[in-house]
Amino acid sequence: MAELFIELFSEEIPSKLQIDARQKIRQMLEERLQKKEIQFNSSKSFSTPKRLVFVIDGIPEKIEQKKKVLKGPKVGAPQVALDGFIKSNNLNKAEIYKKNIEKGEFYFANTKPKVINIINEFEFIIPEVLQGYSWKKSMKWSVYDLSWGRPLKSIIALFNNKVINFNFFHLQSNNLTFADETNGEKQKKVNNFKSYLSILKSKNIVLDQEKRKIIIVRKFNNICNSRKLKNNFNEKLIEEVVNLVEKPNVIIGKFDEIYLKVPQEILVITMQQHQKYFPLFDSNSKLTNLFLLVANLPDNKGYIKTGNQRVIEARLSDAKFFWDKNKAQNLVKQVGKLKNLSFFKQLGTFYDRTQRLRKLASLVSDQLNLNKEKVEIASSICKADLVSDLVREYPELQGVMGRYFAIEQGFTEDISFAISDHYLPIGINSDVPKKPISTAVAVIDKIDILVGFFGINEKPTSSKDPFALRRTAIGLLRIITENNLTIQLKDLINYSTVLYNEQNVKFSNNLVVKDVLIFLRERFKNLLKDKKIRSDIIEAVVSSHTGDDFLVLYKKCLIFNKNISKDICKNIIGTYKRVSNIIDQELKNQKGDIMNQPESFLFKKDEEKHLFNKINEIRKYFSSTKRQESYDETLKILAEAKPTTDNFFDNVIVNDENLDIKKNRLKLLQMFCKTYNNFVDFSKVEGA
Repeated sequence: MAELFIELFSEEIPSKLQIDARQKIRQMLEERLQKKEIQFNSSKSFSTPKRLVFVIDGIPEKIEQKKKVLKGPKVGAPQVALDGFIKSNNLNKAEIYKKNIEKGEFYFANTKPKVINIINEFEFIIPEVLQGYSWKKSMKWSVYDLSWGRPLKSIIALFNNKVINFNFFHLQSNNLTFADETNGEKQKKVNNFKSYLSILKSKNIVLDQEKRKIIIVRKFNNICNSRKLKNNFNEKLIEEVVNLVEKPNVIIGKFDEIYLKVPQEILVITMQQHQKYFPLFDSNSKLTNLFLLVANLPDNKGYIKTGNQRVIEARLSDAKFFWDKNKAQNLVKQVGKLKNLSFFKQLGTFYDRTQRLRKLASLVSDQLNLNKEKVEIASSICKADLVSDLVREYPELQGVMGRYFAIEQGFTEDISFAISDHYLPIGINSDVPKKPISTAVAVIDKIDILVGFFGINEKPTSSKDPFALRRTAIGLLRIITENNLTIQLKDLINYSTVLYNEQNVKFSNNLVVKDVLIFLRERFKNLLKDKKIRSDIIEAVVSSHTGDDFLVLYKKCLIFNKNISKDICKNIIGTYKRVSNIIDQELKNQKGDIMNQPESFLFKKDEEKHLFNKINEIRKYFSSTKRQESYDETLKILAEAKPTTDNFFDNVIVNDENLDIKKNRLKLLQMFCKTYNNFVDFSKVEGA
């Protein structure tokens, strides 16, 4: 068994492109081998900034292709079909014959047994795979036609220690690698993957990305442990820097402590996102003036450390300048500058948004019984930091900087935090705002977004959601359910459409309120599914409620899902199904109407009266405020009807000879089902 070894040597490829290429190209190679019926034992792929490496072992040097009968097109088919059959199978016309089979007369051909040298197959497979890979971002260079992630300089292609000869655009495959370009070394000859690794090891190059990660994390931990610092590092950044080096070396640097007076978020984002550094925190999670960087070379003379410290100080100096400048700029006065900042071409500016939010704040504060003035102030200034130098430089800090500015300028804590928290949640695992003022502003901010984009018919499709409206809707629903908010969404949505109209925003969708509520209900179902609630329970609960109180639906789903396998729910569902099955069957055959209320004077047996009284007890309960307090109590009350219902069926024949009595009993059972469906639509529940 032999080994296939490929190295694609290029200029430095960005981390994300590396990851995609090493995964996809390996997968494409595997698929081509499988298609050619070439067996192999295992495949691996590695990458460094300059190298994409693929190793597949356990491949036979030769395979014997047995005789095959090839079926072609039907006799009488267009000539082009026959020509294609001949060409694709490398046949000549003399080898073609006709044969009658069950489906008619077809062309056939017999292939001869032959031995295939696998190395010859790779001469076609490898360039086809490389040509077939599509880079997410690519470039051309010099006079060459090749488009690649970064300029491709060399291709090693070896099978069983022999060069696989092929051309790929301007490059010829070979067995030479660049071990260390930085020192101007000549290329070194490679015989196989083992000798290749030996060459790299002699230059301290670590090919395996997982081993590089282990080395980097171990050095991080050693430094942190020796200095009693926290070692919780940004995992995504670690994955990125692992692919930025092939000779990993960790260096600790520092900056002037004066910059620690700048908000921590600015320093962290400057180090992590702009410089790919790892900020260090003390045991109390307080940011220090130390940081770690991963270099691609040893720093024996300290030049790398000094250079990077100089770079970070320059960046932090700019950040401090902006901070000192922006924190002194009155937030209320900054709101006017939002007139020059467009939100969306058909929906006005961010100034227009703040005016809508301020008016929505009045309604939502009434609904949630909050301090109206505070909600209005927070809504008015929640976007003011968007015109600051810091947010222009660090867009990720929108809201966060507004919170700091507000605190510096003497706004109360709840107003200040509403500026940052109203953007929450920003993802599936993100926290929702918990402070009441923050919650109120977050709710109306998301309603304004949904109403605006639905109003101009920029709705999500099955494949596209460019304005993240699904995320906005899920965020709104999470805020409501996780904060136990009883809120009249329909009123807020209605008022939002009025506010857009007052600003002369022309909506092309006349069903905005209906569409937004339907959209929220569909997102709500997805939210519940993510919480592992049964689909039939979701349908039973959601279809029973046409209003906009999602907290009620949420609580019903949780309590029902929790008890679905317990006796209490088994009794409820079993009783309901026993009654509804009779009604469903009768409705198929019934010509008259059984939709009216039963008449008590037609009751002939005590069991009818008892069931009627029990139903009315439940109806009375549903009409009281008590049902808002405990759904556990609701389940208990519904389950208590089982003995009464059982007695009814044990002693009463529904299908009475007297048609009026029969109808009246059916009406009684229909009344039972309708009463139960006040809680959830039990007809949707598949069973306990």
